[in-house]
Amino acid sequence: MSIVNKKILLVCSPYYEDITNNLIEGASSILKSKKIMYETLFVPGALEIGPAIKIILDKSSKKKIYDGYVALGCIIRGETYHFEIVSNESARCITDLALNFSVPIGNGILTVENKNQALKRSDPLGSDKGGGAALACLSLLDIKQNSIYD
Repeated sequence: MSIVNKKILLVCSPYYEDITNNLIEGASSILKSKKIMYETLFVPGALEIGPAIKIILDKSSKKKIYDGYVALGCIIRGETYHFEIVSNESARCITDLALNFSVPIGNGILTVENKNQALKRSDPLGSDKGGGAALACLSLLDIKQNSIYD
């Protein structure tokens, strides 16, 4: 992976602040280790991550601001159908953006049954799903810029 002079935006939902902080720590650690510049943007919830990326893509139609995005947040199942709506629609929106705009997006939005699962998956020293999402974004960015696929 030979990515240089690139800039990534971490788009984060701090609804579960401790979990999101873990995800950010994992993602930023990967980006720092590869000397990739990044910024962090906070939005209210997981459903706002995709629209935030779309707004930024629209604003940067003339001059690209970011080369890729990492979506970070957590959705924990509750007692209502809301979990399914937020999980499915946030994933659909991110996938649609990636496909329709050919933009690299690493999806690090956890969808879990309980907080214990979220803590394990978000732990930078454990499952490190934040770091995994950053690596996914960088992998897609590498494919996008790699001349072998031209």
